[in-house]
Amino acid sequence: MGKTKDTAKAIGKADRDATHHAARHRDAPAIKATGFLAEIADQPQLITLSIATALIGLFARKPALARGGARMLAAHLAATGVKSAIKHSIDRTRPARAIEDGAHRFEPGHSGDHELNSFPSGHTAGAVAVSRAIARDMPGAAAPAALATVAVAAAQPVNGSHYFSDLVAGAAVGWATEALVSAVFDRLVPVIDEAVPALPGRDGPDGRLQAPVQPGAGLRDAR
Repeated sequence: MGKTKDTAKAIGKADRDATHHAARHRDAPAIKATGFLAEIADQPQLITLSIATALIGLFARKPALARGGARMLAAHLAATGVKSAIKHSIDRTRPARAIEDGAHRFEPGHSGDHELNSFPSGHTAGAVAVSRAIARDMPGAAAPAALATVAVAAAQPVNGSHYFSDLVAGAAVGWATEALVSAVFDRLVPVIDEAVPALPGRDGPDGRLQAPVQPGAGLRDAR
């Protein structure tokens, strides 16, 4: 038990030292300029992006786009709910404040102070959830979405907003909630599709969702 505590303390200290080192130039104009990356992954922006994607898909009769937008929104809302629950149960001083005050809190608590809501990174959780959702229905957007997510996360420590461990926890929340949402989503879509009249422009020839083609199916049928 003692070794476990010592290991945890060592990891915590390494996390704080690494983050404080990364944030040492947080007041430099070039570093402050990266703050816009955090805004990209803020809740209103991601919600707007998700809804806009779904609406464009509906009006343009692009089923994958419409499904992707709906999945993005569901994944983001789920990730936001989980990270908010964690934030409201844990108080952690943000790096910039800890550097200025010379004190760091990381303990159970219910503070509503923004400067004590560092854990986990909500921007990272939302960005990971949305980028994972995008990749499922729009594979072509997977790489750009992943790069944007990495940029959003990387900007947090250098700006003194989050510790590296906050990013890891946020990414885990986003990944897990999106996986759960998609598992439910993929079960519901066929049921909804059967209940909704066929629409022109759907994936299949009858206007309904088309089952994924199994690799080599055409070769087997041709034999």
